[in-house]
Amino acid sequence: MTSEESGTGLLAPGWAGSPAASATSDTAYLRALLDAESALTRVQAGLGLVPEEAATAVAAAARSGRFDVRDIALRARDGGNPVIPLVADLTEAAGEEYGPYVHRGATSQDILDTATMLVAVRTLDPVLADLERTQEALARLAARHRDTVLPGRTLTQHAVPTTFGLKAAGWRSLALDARDRLRAVRDGLPAQLGGAAGTLAAFTAYGAEDPTALVTAYARELGLCAPELPWHTLRTPIADLAGALAFTAGALGKTATDVLTLSRTEIAEVAEGAGGGSSAMPHKANPVRATLIAAAARRAPQLAATLYGSLAAEDERPAGAWHAEWEPLRDLLRLVGGAAHDAVHLTEGLRVDADAMREHLGLTHGLIVSERLAARLAPVLGRARAKELLTEAARRARTEGRTLAELLAEYIELTDIDLDALTDPAQYTGSAGALTDRALERS
Repeated sequence: MTSEESGTGLLAPGWAGSPAASATSDTAYLRALLDAESALTRVQAGLGLVPEEAATAVAAAARSGRFDVRDIALRARDGGNPVIPLVADLTEAAGEEYGPYVHRGATSQDILDTATMLVAVRTLDPVLADLERTQEALARLAARHRDTVLPGRTLTQHAVPTTFGLKAAGWRSLALDARDRLRAVRDGLPAQLGGAAGTLAAFTAYGAEDPTALVTAYARELGLCAPELPWHTLRTPIADLAGALAFTAGALGKTATDVLTLSRTEIAEVAEGAGGGSSAMPHKANPVRATLIAAAARRAPQLAATLYGSLAAEDERPAGAWHAEWEPLRDLLRLVGGAAHDAVHLTEGLRVDADAMREHLGLTHGLIVSERLAARLAPVLGRARAKELLTEAARRARTEGRTLAELLAEYIELTDIDLDALTDPAQYTGSAGALTDRALERS
């Protein structure tokens, strides 16, 4: 089995085949490691620290196709990280004359951390594009269904009426929050360059008069931010990335969870545009996209917890804390990348059944507006009498299957109150329309 075969996502349909899958593959990581190494030699050449020919030779040697990913992975067991065997191979590939300029002054963590930042940026770019498409689809749903009334549900029960437009606007708000957080994190991801213990001492030994200028040039060369300090055991970039990714999974998970609830057979107020099939039941069209997003939302917090736990890293470079980050971070990038990709298909194809929503408003025979009736009748009948009357009417509505308007008409003479209008759920959506409009003003 090749390294690629072991990472194709057989048990991960949420991210298999997504842009995040290729952006986080072993091959992509190898490419990022080689980019980090060749950029270091190139920047040192630009500052006159190594010959220009060395930069050319290392760049030519750093073609990922000439390296065996699986072999590097197996040899990484000896030193605990893949940079050590990669540097040996790259040094050999650069030749006897220029091989000594490979990895000059750096430590393994410099290269692997920098490569991780490159992988993150390259993964987040398509994620952000998918979040943009998702928010646009949700904006269209919110505008189209601004006044589509459905039951609002709290603690699983009908509460008061709301609108599907407001619900979709809320989903969009979360998608925008996720987009903004991920964009801010992506734009601040730093290169890593500190040398053996974060002092940049080796670069001084190799002739750099101002090693901090080398760090700045290195970051610029790679399109990353220049760090204020080497961050070998100052893991703010990883923690920020973990938090933004976990939030994104949860934000998309909220939409998915609502879709899963509303697409139940006995509710059927929404449906995925193209549901998935069943191996045993030909009639089923499962909400697969929502299911996979919900699965990602359940896994993401625990992965982020591992990364937060690694903040407590000892000394100037840690044993174990740094190593514990690699797999959970890649898993998070994959999960969120897959979830964002699925969210596009979910939201762009979501079908809304306004008739079913309207029908469900009548399931409680008008009780869904009891809050409104209590507020309207209290000044007329007194608060205690109004509550007593509505409690009795609610009991009879449930047991007799009659509407609340019919029953109230038997109890009281309210010549100046239109009970049919007062008990119409469509006329009790509060500021749902205005709130939807305000939410859609956000770009």
